[in-house]
Amino acid sequence: MILKLDKWASDAVAAIDSQGQQLTYGELRDFAEQARQLMPKRSLFFLLVENNVGGIVWTISNICAGNVPLILNAHLDEGLYKSLYELYQPPFVCVPEKMAEKFDYLTAGTFYGYTLMKTGNEACPMNEELSHLLPTSGSTGSPKLVRHKYDNIEAAALNISTFFELTEKDRPLMVLPLYYTMGLSMVFSHFYVGATVLITNLSMTDRNFWKFMKEERATSFTGVPYSFEILNLMRFFRMDLPDLTLLTQGGGRMPKELNLKFAEFCRDNGKQWIATYGQSECTARMAWLPPKWAIDKVGSIGIAVPNAELSLIDMDGNPITTPNTEGEMCYRGKNVTMGYARQREDLLLGDERHGFIRTGDLAYFDEDGCYYITGRMGRFLKLFGMRVGLDECERIVKGKYPNLECACVGTDEKMIVYLTDESFKTQVKEELVNRLKLVASSFEVRIIDEIPKNEAGKILYAKLSTQ
Repeated sequence: MILKLDKWASDAVAAIDSQGQQLTYGELRDFAEQARQLMPKRSLFFLLVENNVGGIVWTISNICAGNVPLILNAHLDEGLYKSLYELYQPPFVCVPEKMAEKFDYLTAGTFYGYTLMKTGNEACPMNEELSHLLPTSGSTGSPKLVRHKYDNIEAAALNISTFFELTEKDRPLMVLPLYYTMGLSMVFSHFYVGATVLITNLSMTDRNFWKFMKEERATSFTGVPYSFEILNLMRFFRMDLPDLTLLTQGGGRMPKELNLKFAEFCRDNGKQWIATYGQSECTARMAWLPPKWAIDKVGSIGIAVPNAELSLIDMDGNPITTPNTEGEMCYRGKNVTMGYARQREDLLLGDERHGFIRTGDLAYFDEDGCYYITGRMGRFLKLFGMRVGLDECERIVKGKYPNLECACVGTDEKMIVYLTDESFKTQVKEELVNRLKLVASSFEVRIIDEIPKNEAGKILYAKLSTQ
């Protein structure tokens, strides 16, 4: 059984949620057996999850059973859901029980607060190694999916549990969503050691969030930069949390000053601060900054996770071996996923990457071999930890306003949206806020006379300022 799930005692607690639900490892294994009866073997299904015990058991048990979930936000925009549904035509859809009445499908059963429904679509042929699917851009609903295999799950669980030194006594507080690669990897790595995951969908500003955290004696907290901005505003540094011994950050670049503030707090209070770096294409974590360097090398993504390798290449593809020389960062490891799917037929494809990927990030390494990200080669940002495709955002705007000229650029701090018509300024910003479910401060709309383009009509993004 994957993740060594058959190793743990049946009554050992695998997960607890803030709604009071509890899941044991025995129940997890039992539902894996039941899942084999609910759907034909190797069934593709859309799994629309919330952060609760039901979301975990439906995800992990079905992967164990050999079914292939596309894990999505239960509150994904209806139009984005329909686009994915039409493209991939899943034979089954599973949603929180309270949402089932919104779907005109035949009910196949309700378990752990989720309802499985038959859509009437034909079975989907898939590669035998395929374990699950995640969207590349959870907020924009891109039809491009990341194809994971079972070996990726095992490798990620081993790597992460090794450098975090996880044990069955750990009780991580999981606020990151299950459909987000870093959130899902938390489940993989902690189940691998028989730990208890504390999962919640409560806002960090809700007093019940802190009650849950304290009463369940959370030992670690994993967040994206925005999570730590909230903690900072909530006077986290004055709180008495004796059980909390590890803080970990991923999901994009964190402001240096805030990073240093948490690193110093952990140093002064007997806790560990570990910054990480990763991509969905590599089953989450790819690099980590050992705590001994948390302050001296603040801003660095550190070194490769165990059993993996980071490297740099120049513009001609030649290896870079000299410190402080910028190039494209590459990664090699067993957690590198199989590739992308852009349509239903792609689910039959085999492993196209063979354990190696060019990340699209520009970086350099120092004399100690610690890497520093300097920019991106690709057209995407990470806003508040959520990867957002700039081209997809342009399509959202142009889909709403077909005759409007638009170009999106930016940094991980803010997206800059260039328009040529001032009268659409407010509407465009509201559309992006509503569709991407991000705060308004994530966007700045600027008006210019003309979007710069070349002779072929392609936008010259380099001529648009990101500052």
